[in-house]
Formats: sequence, structure tokens, C-alpha cells
Amino acid sequence: MNLLFPEAEADTTSPDPSRNSISAYRITMIGAGYVGLVTGTCLAKLGFDVLCLDTDAKRIAALQAGRSPIYEPGLDELMGRQIAEGRLRFDTFGPAAVARADFVFLAVGTPSLPGSDEADLTQIFEATRMVAPQLRPGACLVVKSTVPAGTNKAIRTIVSDQRPGLAFSVISNPEFLREGRAVEDFLRPDRIVVGCHDDAGRAGMERIYRSFVEQDVPVLFTSPENAELIKYAANAFLAMKVAFANEVSDLCEAAGGDVRDVVCGIGLDARIGPSFLQPGPGFGGSCFPKDTRAFVDIGRRLGRPQRLVEAVVAINEDRKESLSSRVADALGSCAGKTIAVLGVAFKPDTDDLREAPALRLIPALVAAGAEVRFYDPQVAADGVAELELARQASSLAAALEGADAVVLLTEWAEFRMIDLVAARRSMRGATFIDFRNLYAREAMAKAGFLYHPIGSAPALAPDHALQPERTVPGRRERRRAVGDSRVALS
Repeated sequence: MNLLFPEAEADTTSPDPSRNSISAYRITMIGAGYVGLVTGTCLAKLGFDVLCLDTDAKRIAALQAGRSPIYEPGLDELMGRQIAEGRLRFDTFGPAAVARADFVFLAVGTPSLPGSDEADLTQIFEATRMVAPQLRPGACLVVKSTVPAGTNKAIRTIVSDQRPGLAFSVISNPEFLREGRAVEDFLRPDRIVVGCHDDAGRAGMERIYRSFVEQDVPVLFTSPENAELIKYAANAFLAMKVAFANEVSDLCEAAGGDVRDVVCGIGLDARIGPSFLQPGPGFGGSCFPKDTRAFVDIGRRLGRPQRLVEAVVAINEDRKESLSSRVADALGSCAGKTIAVLGVAFKPDTDDLREAPALRLIPALVAAGAEVRFYDPQVAADGVAELELARQASSLAAALEGADAVVLLTEWAEFRMIDLVAARRSMRGATFIDFRNLYAREAMAKAGFLYHPIGSAPALAPDHALQPERTVPGRRERRRAVGDSRVALS
């Protein structure tokens, strides 16, 4: 293990020592999906010449036209600038695109195998076989994909078998990008992890990340196996904090506590910290679910069962399965009820639906006889079978109008500032189920809601507030709840 800081003496030679300018280094990114697009765009911002390749011709055509296929704050603008300045280009695969490169980054998907917890390495190995014949001598093959320990070694074997005698390096350089904050995470990282087995690979990565070292960002140089394990272990630990908060939330409900105060008190301990210690509807997305399952699978295959992470996976599955019963308990019955679901993306500031809690909740509510409508600022239902069971509302106001109940699933900024009085008056019922604990109990009761947070007892509205007078349809409600800035409904 070696931590590289600005004061440390290090070999900063590049794959080609004759080059002194970052712009002279050519990077080819294999995969223009989420990780590849963000990484490629940010490397271009650092000054590198970046070419992103993908086998999806429609995706490449959109990117060449300056249209990002994903929603990520700040990415469109940054991508547009790099394209305009000539540092970022997109294309389908061609041999010359690899032969030109000093660094070839592999950023392809590693989903779970169908019916299994094991990571599917088909794409990473196919990409390796595709680029191996064109690798230039001294090239660095950089693995950004999340892969099990031992994958780096397997990639080296594939290349060596295809190109005997070729001098090359394979580096494991896991990404730690959070959806919704990916650009910020790349440009202002907590740390950078580099797993390499030779000095040439290390020298190349020192060139890539020199500007971060100059900003006091710690760069950990370690073995490829350690780098591969660090990624999985980090995600498993963060998922464990989420699952733990949900377990504590259930205990608070039974014991008469309030999970908000309990997790606050826990998080104030510097050894624990508040990050990811928030209860909710269960974690989703492209990383935590598949990576925790893969972590368990790795342990099982190596004869070292990961019992703690096994429990995390089970807790999260139970959490998502329990959502519909929580709604039914709050309503008495879902049959014949109109339920507004606020937010279907697995987290705010992304349009990612992968393993989102909404994909479990909405079909269950429909099966229980409810009419479901949902609103999300960035997600469209097109082609998503689970969402097509519901009706997509065009706005927050349209989702709430005439609803018997609200279920808040995703903590978008828009949902933090609802005009509660206007919302209650636009609804037929008074039930508000908050799986993110965004609102104060007192404010909800004052607005006339029967408020069901998680991790504490429901807050019941005063009798006189249970049936507030309805406003004339279309009239703008100007009163504000709890005295702060709220999103008005019209």
C-alpha cells in the first residue's frame, strides 16, 4: 500500500516521457453509459483528449449531437463545453480508436447474472478481447467497472494470450460516483484508489491524477485485488448503514421512539457519522443492490460467508416488500382509493429507476385495488411495465388533485417545499405517508393531514382540520404552511 500526497516523492513519468502536456495524452473510453460518460467528460475537462466509444449507435448519435441520454446535474453543460473545445468526441467502435490511445478505460456494465447473485463479467471480457488486438505498446488498460477480485488478473491473461510479448499495464481504478452528484464526485473526490502490478502502470496513473494530488486528494496505490475489494466493501458498508437505520426505525415505531432523534444522536458520534444513516423505503439504484449481492456471492464461492451483508440484502428486500402493507395499514384498505405517489426514481437528481422501491410499491397498490398516479420531475413511464400500471401526472398539483392519499417516496427538492394547506384542500382524503420523513409532524397536523412518517407514531390532525373547506378548482392558494417558502399548487 502506498498513499501518494503532494509532498511524497513519486515517479510521475508518463507512458511516453517525451510528452509534457496533458492534452497530448489520448484516452479512449469503452462504454458511454453512466460511468463512461461522466468519467470521459470529466477527464476531458482536465485537459485530456478523450474519445468515448459505444456499440449503441443511437446513443452515440445523440451524444454527437450534444444530447446526453442520462439526467445528471451539470453533465450536459460540461459535456457541451468539452465537445465545443474539441477535447471530447464520441463514436462507435473502430480499431483505430483503440490504436490511438495511451489509456483505454473499460466502463461497461457488470449486472447480476440472471437468476444469480454473481456479477456478470461478459461485457468486461468481451470489451477486453475487442481492444486487445489494437493496444499500442506501453498502453494502460484501466478498469472502471465494478468487478470481483481476480478480474484484473483475468484481463491480463486475455490480453497476453492475444498479444504475446506486448508491454502493457492493467489498472484497477474503481469509481465512487454518486448518481445526482457524479460530476462533483469526480472533480472533488474524497480519495482515488489505484490497483496496479507494475511501475509503468503506476506512472501512467500518476500522470492522469496529478492535478488531484496537487489539490491534496489522497491517492491510494495498492494491489489490483485490493482495489477491486475496496469498491465492493465500501458499497456494502454504506448499504449496511441504510439497512441499520431502517431496522432502528422499525424498533422506534414499536417502542414509542422517534427515529429522527435516534439517528441524529447516533450520527453525532464521530466514529459513526450521519452520512447514509437515514431510514427510508429501502435502497435501489445500479450499485448497492447488485454489489451487495455480488459481495455475498464472492464470499460464498471463496468459502467465507459474508453473514452481515447477507442480512443487509434480506433487510432491504423485506423493506421494499413491506411498503404496500404500510400504505394499506394507514388507509385501512387500498381498494377503491386514489393514491398519489411522489417520486419514482430511486433517489433525487437522477432519472434512474433500477431497483427503485417504486417498482415494487406501484404494482402492489394496483393489485390491491388502488388507482395510482405518480409524479416525478425526471422520470417517464414509457416502456416501464411497472409504471405503466399507473397514470403519470404532469405536475405535482395534478398528482394531488382529488387523491385519497399521498405516498412520498423520493426526496426531490420540489417535494420538500409543498404548500401543505393548498395540497390538503386539493385532495379528497387526508392521509400523507412520508417514507423520507421530510416534514415536521406539527406542520402536517396543522395543515389537516393524517401524517404517517416512518420510525415514529402517526400525527393526527385536530378534529376541526380534518375536513377543511375546498377551494374553487384552479384558484391559486396563497396561504403558506409553517411560515417558510413552499411550492404553490394551482
